[in-house]
Parts: sequence; structure tokens; C-alpha cells
Amino acid sequence: MSYRIIEKLPNVKEIIAATPMSAEGYANILKHREEIKAILRGDDKRLICVVGPCSAWPDTAVLEYARRLVLLNQKVSKNLKIIMRSYIQKPRTIKGWTGPVNQPDPLSPPNVAEGIKYARGLMVKINEMGLPIADEALFTHNAEGFLELLSWVAIGARSSEDQEHRIHASAIDCPVGMKNPTHGSLKIGVNSIVAATNSHIAVFDGHAIETSGNPYAHLVLRGGNGKPNYSIEHIMEAHDLLNKAQVDNPAIMVDVSHDNCLVNGKKDYFLQPQIIFDILDSIKDKPELKKLIKGFMIESFLKSGNQNIDTAEVIDFGGLSITDPCISFEETEELLLKLSRRLANDN
Repeated sequence: MSYRIIEKLPNVKEIIAATPMSAEGYANILKHREEIKAILRGDDKRLICVVGPCSAWPDTAVLEYARRLVLLNQKVSKNLKIIMRSYIQKPRTIKGWTGPVNQPDPLSPPNVAEGIKYARGLMVKINEMGLPIADEALFTHNAEGFLELLSWVAIGARSSEDQEHRIHASAIDCPVGMKNPTHGSLKIGVNSIVAATNSHIAVFDGHAIETSGNPYAHLVLRGGNGKPNYSIEHIMEAHDLLNKAQVDNPAIMVDVSHDNCLVNGKKDYFLQPQIIFDILDSIKDKPELKKLIKGFMIESFLKSGNQNIDTAEVIDFGGLSITDPCISFEETEELLLKLSRRLANDN
């Protein structure tokens, strides 16, 4: 193998000891996980909303977003289960910044040791506020030290066909959303669910292990091949595929960003609220499909839009995304309040 060692990193016990979390914080995570599982089973009629920045940087703005979300959550919690995005890893089609866990300051060289401190510290602080958090399982080899802090995990579109990520999903204790691949195949997306719900023999930490299978793996529709896939026809196709595969807890979440908000090949992130209500309108008279839709993923930050830190003359550190564009917190608040009222009236 061709590489050079940069430095020895702390082990998991050292990472956790350096940034501990309270017993109450861990108890809240278990509570959040059980509530999300109940929604996916159909025992809890709320909808899940995984909402927050495309990437968790800078930490000052992310924590301010979390503080505002705590207050908003108090207004909508009867109808919505809010999970905050705390994405410390970023997939890349070719190259680029891979997130604060590897490079906590994207304007400086990568520093994994500092990235570990940044990422765990941020996640612990948000958890201690009482919010459940989510991340995308991109680098499965460094999941320990972070995974126990998560209430929901995403397997991204570029990873859901990968056997290592499918096995990882089958081993973790919290609900996991498996996105359909970037080319859009719902059949392959459902294949990833089947793989994640079953047990596998694998190698982990120098041991041969058997994973338990994750009964709460579910499908995330995110569009594909430059086109949306949240239409009633796509939802019906996913419904039929999940039934055919005999998935125990068939469930769909819709990512209303990414290819689902593309217009003429360009993301229109302002469409995210409209897409949610379009979906709800399309399934309101279709009980089988209504039962299947369990929530939405929304990209949101303090400010709307995004910035390119490679070309910007002045960097905005006040909550303007440096990756995918987001709707503002004010727009997010309006959306979630309206969605909560809609659900209260529907029920």
C-alpha cells in the first residue's frame, strides 16, 4: 500500500474521555431512537423532519442554529419529530472538502486530530440541548466516538450500493435511511434496505462478527440522474418494491433537496417547502401510500443560499452554507409551523 503516516490518532476511549456527555444526554439519545423507531413502525403518527445545515461548519453558527431549533421544536413536537443534521462528513463526486472531521478549518490544511475534537464537541453540545442529531455514514472506519451520539443515520446515494456500508447499516443500533443511488434506481435502493435488514458475517476490529440486521432501515428518495423521484408514480413503485421484498417496517422518507429540487439542471432550494406539501397533497386520499411516507429531509441554515469559499473575497461565518444551498432559518420556521398545523388538522 502506498501512503505515509501523518500522526497517531487517539483511540475511542480517549476521544470519549476528552469530550464526555452526561448520563441524561445518553438517556435522551435512547429515547429519541425509540421514538423514531415507533414512527417508522407506524405506532407514532408524527412525521420525521431531518433538518439543518448541509455541513456542520462553522461550529458557532451551527450551535446558534441548534439553539433556535430547540425553541422551534417546542412549538411543533406534537406533530413532528425534529432531528438536527450535524453532518461532519461530506461525500465528493471527484474531490474537495470532506467535512470538519477531517478538516475543521476548510481554510487551513487538513487536521484529523483536531477534526475529531471539533466534531465530537459539536455533537455533544447539540445533544445536551436535548435535540436528536443525524449524520451521514461516509467513513465507516472512524464511526466509533460519534455513532453512539446519533439518533438517525443516513447512508448516502454514493454509498448505498457499497457492501461495506450496507453491512455497517445492518450493525448499528439506530434507524438508518438508505438513499436511492445517484442514477435513481428504486429497485437498487430497496435492495440496500433488504441488505441492511439482514445479518452478515464481517470483520470488525480484528474479530469475525455477525451483524444483527437493522429492522429500521428505510428508503430515502432523493431523486436521481438529474430528475426528481417524489411523484405519486415513484412512491407507488417504491411501495410495490418494498412489499415484494417483504420488508418488516416499510417506510419512506423524502429528501426534498438534491435531485428532487433540480430545475433545468440547477438546484432550486427554495422549492423544498413546496415539494413537501405537494407530496402530502398527492397522498392524502391514498391511505397505503400515506402510511408509507414517514418524513422529510430538509437542507437549512441560518441564512439562505450558499457560498464558494475557494472564490469568495470575504467568507461569511454567520451561517451561510459552504456546500449545498439551504433555506434560511426564518423560512424553515415558517415551513415547520405550517407543516405542524397541516398534520394537526389532518389528524
